[in-house]
Amino acid sequence: MSKQEKKSLLSEAVQHIDIKKINSVEIVDAMRSMSFASRETARAADILQMMVTDASCSNILTLAGSTSAGGCMQVYVDMAQCNMIDAVVATGASIIDMDFFEALGYKHYKGTQHVNDVALRSLYVDRIYDTYIDEEELQACDATVKAIADALEPRPYSSREFIAEMGRWLTENAAKKESLIQTCYEKSVPVFVPAFSDCSAGFGLVMHQAERIKKGLPYVTIDAVADFRELTDVKIAAETTGLFMVGGGAPKNFAQDTVVCAECLGKNVPMHKYAVQITVADVRDGACSSSTLKEASSWGKVDTVYEQMVYAEATTVLPLIASYAYHKGGWKKRAPKNYAKLFAAK
Repeated sequence: MSKQEKKSLLSEAVQHIDIKKINSVEIVDAMRSMSFASRETARAADILQMMVTDASCSNILTLAGSTSAGGCMQVYVDMAQCNMIDAVVATGASIIDMDFFEALGYKHYKGTQHVNDVALRSLYVDRIYDTYIDEEELQACDATVKAIADALEPRPYSSREFIAEMGRWLTENAAKKESLIQTCYEKSVPVFVPAFSDCSAGFGLVMHQAERIKKGLPYVTIDAVADFRELTDVKIAAETTGLFMVGGGAPKNFAQDTVVCAECLGKNVPMHKYAVQITVADVRDGACSSSTLKEASSWGKVDTVYEQMVYAEATTVLPLIASYAYHKGGWKKRAPKNYAKLFAAK
């Protein structure tokens, strides 16, 4: 394959869906009278609407998987911009390899799963199912993370703290404005990545540390325990909380576990009052990512009155659910919680 073939492969960018332009209220209302995943989707939309209109509730968005690369990136930005969410917990790929990556001006491209992956590798084209990314651009993303780390005071940072520094950097340097990182930074919405090294941030920080060690200089580290403590601080401050979970993985459990962690600290906080999870994971293997929200109740994490599992590939139902909440308009009366300011003086 030639360089010209690479250019051809990376020619049609993924377009992120705009929930503001598409009103799903009527179709979701109709799905409420249907069965199977349609009815589950409608109830999930109802619960998100409850979360948004409950003035006492603080909402945590958790992200795992590749929905941001697959066209849902703007959905999450709009939810943050419209005060629908008050904290984000995500995989490193969702926040760095997808959101920060596009904030630098790069794109994800429409491709196909029916392709010779060895040939893709020879061209430095990475594949996420039917979506392509330029590996050379990802390496530029790695290098940008390194540059941000190089400019910081060499000490431990929570991922929330480091991502805030990335948001600050984007306010002056972003090629694409209104990324999720930048929006959350400007809206004082804390963003946590519990496995921060498992992405381009990890490569960038390894390069940062290796270079500093070679020079005998101190370096930036990521304090994963501080992540857990800080998100638990958000839960303690919020008391009433709702979870809107896309996929499972570490973000799901990390957010759910704040109830238990608060209890360990002697704080009697309620279980998460509302919870929605969109997933295709099978419950039968006993894994955390596939555990139901009812199962989480046995651990003291999630109440079972307002919970809904939606078994669907997230890009097919997330836009419907989020558009429903947007066009119902309950967010217009919702005040921002500004939880990032909890840590401003620390």
